[in-house]
Amino acid sequence: MFWAIASTAAAFMMATLMIMIRLRAAKRPATVKKIVLPPLFMSTGACMFFFPMFQISWSKVIEALLVGVLFSTLLIITSTFEIKGKDIYLKPSKAFIFILFGLLILRIVLKLIIGQSISLTETSSMFFLLAFGMIISWRIAMLIKFLKLKKALLDEQQSISEFAQQK
Repeated sequence: MFWAIASTAAAFMMATLMIMIRLRAAKRPATVKKIVLPPLFMSTGACMFFFPMFQISWSKVIEALLVGVLFSTLLIITSTFEIKGKDIYLKPSKAFIFILFGLLILRIVLKLIIGQSISLTETSSMFFLLAFGMIISWRIAMLIKFLKLKKALLDEQQSISEFAQQK
């Protein structure tokens, strides 16, 4: 029971930290690097699967990843970009805080339910994959939105420079 309480408290602290980081990041222009690096850094957690106790069946891997992708849909919908001057910024969403804490509560409930039928290490593996599936699909969607907007911005800037050269 101690682990359930400790991991829940840690998850709430991490969610709060993520909200603060996201709000601060919205004040600076977005870049491809800022979008791609978080899932890359998180991927190092997959080293847990080198240890037999963390290895799970392929059906559980697919299940966890699919649930993660499903959970990411709300984050994908609420993550939008806007052009300010010559830069692209992530538009802060008021719903993000509620979505993040809602997903966290849902994950905790699922963890408590699943944790009664499978071991702690299997639960850890599944929830790592759930979180990874969620962040990777969310960040891929963000990258696609960002690159489309960047292309539109570059096209607009090119049109302006061509117009200026004609005069």
